[in-house]
Amino acid sequence: MGGQDKPPAGPDLAAGIAASGLGDGEMLAGHVGDDAVLLARHEGRVFAVGATCTHYGGPLAEGLLVDGTVRCPWHHACFSLRTGGVERPPARDDLPRWRVEEHGGTIYVREKLDTAAPPSVAAGGTPPESVLILGAGAAGECAAEMLRREGYRGAITLVDPDPDAACDRPNLSKDYLAGTAPEEWIPLRPPSFFAEHAVELVLGSRATAIVPEERRVVLEDGSTRSYGALLIATGAEPVRLPREVDPDGRALYLRTLADSRAIVSAAGGARRAVVLGASFIGLEVAASLRARGLEVHVVAPDALPLERILGPELGAFVRDLHQQHGVVFHLPHKVQEITARGVVLDDGTALDADLVVAGIGVRPRTELAEQAGLATDRGILVDRFLRTSVPGIFAAGDVARWPDPLSGEKVRIEHWVVAQRQGQAAARNILGQGAPFEAVPFFWSRHYDASIAYVGHAARWEAIEVAGSLAGQDARVTYLGKDRVMLATATLSRDRESLQAEAAMEERIRAAS
Repeated sequence: MGGQDKPPAGPDLAAGIAASGLGDGEMLAGHVGDDAVLLARHEGRVFAVGATCTHYGGPLAEGLLVDGTVRCPWHHACFSLRTGGVERPPARDDLPRWRVEEHGGTIYVREKLDTAAPPSVAAGGTPPESVLILGAGAAGECAAEMLRREGYRGAITLVDPDPDAACDRPNLSKDYLAGTAPEEWIPLRPPSFFAEHAVELVLGSRATAIVPEERRVVLEDGSTRSYGALLIATGAEPVRLPREVDPDGRALYLRTLADSRAIVSAAGGARRAVVLGASFIGLEVAASLRARGLEVHVVAPDALPLERILGPELGAFVRDLHQQHGVVFHLPHKVQEITARGVVLDDGTALDADLVVAGIGVRPRTELAEQAGLATDRGILVDRFLRTSVPGIFAAGDVARWPDPLSGEKVRIEHWVVAQRQGQAAARNILGQGAPFEAVPFFWSRHYDASIAYVGHAARWEAIEVAGSLAGQDARVTYLGKDRVMLATATLSRDRESLQAEAAMEERIRAAS
């Protein structure tokens, strides 16, 4: 905030506030000089940390205090009050912290403190000599960072066929594609960060084989990389249309920065776009292309967009919202053929299109694991510690299928934050810490001025309850299972309720363990 014309809001905490004004479990946003500071009391002790989330700047005072942490209302990042350290993504940087004094009935915030030092030695067991990570996306990049945060000093190598890997993938279908975020925002870290932390990046190179008995990986140029521990975080790839539907390969897909650049380039000379698929990706692409002024048509086989994930109530809300912004839906329909002029639907309807984008799903990249003899079933099977069926090999992110502690089922969930948190858990377990992955799944999806936050996982449900007004974008949708147990909840403009639902599910997991 320093250097800006508008100073931080709230009281001057350096001048002091009445101690009686901050009860246990309460927070207060103020400032020290030009720095926005969050004051919080937990179990009788007062802490002062930065007031804005290091992810996208969410106001932490509007978040939630849970067990000595503060959680961001926007995207559920979690920080330690004691150290300021980031404990959960999507944030990756720590909060600044200040020294606090309390005397004479007044709380004073004093000088800024140094960042807490990381552990000098990785705890929990004998660490491997080296860690090789296949995939530099959400899971792989977070795993590399967590290894260093935990004090690991061995060699770390990130291998990814995408030369632009380690980028903010959620932004590729949102602000960047809409033209409201510059490309310099997209990398998760600058190249200098990896150099400073001694993480070797091998980008633009594909692994072609894993040889578990020799603990080595073969790359496409014939070279090999040995490992003490291997993390497979290869993610998923877009499902592509069959050649008979798209004989000339006109459809564009969105997974990488290069894909997003290609759509931006094609949109520059286009008037009308057809988006195939009413998934989160497809609808976010539709919203971004509308922001660029294109006429947008969406084709999907479902009667309502997102109904299988969010239910009919939210599905209808999302459809109506996009229609209000000029999107034309063709539901339920499938594409029969993509021609030079546009798209032909299964009922013979022809839609002119200068640009066609397909968002019809993704499939996990399991080929390497299958060839290496790892157990797979619609993903790489892992236990609660993210260990595969082969010793020394872990898997995390979109490619992993793990035991969900809430449902008791094996699940594979394609959420950015889930992948990041799994990367962290895998890193800790590579170091022998025995940290089961028990985080409650969370994702967010933005459509124009509406942002949907979803916690939990409900592949199916017995009832849905809606509180508030979906049309007024102030609502909570709860998905109930047997005995009216909350499986998941989705919220609009009820960020604190979303955090509370997440905390309640965490408590259920702890009680059951």
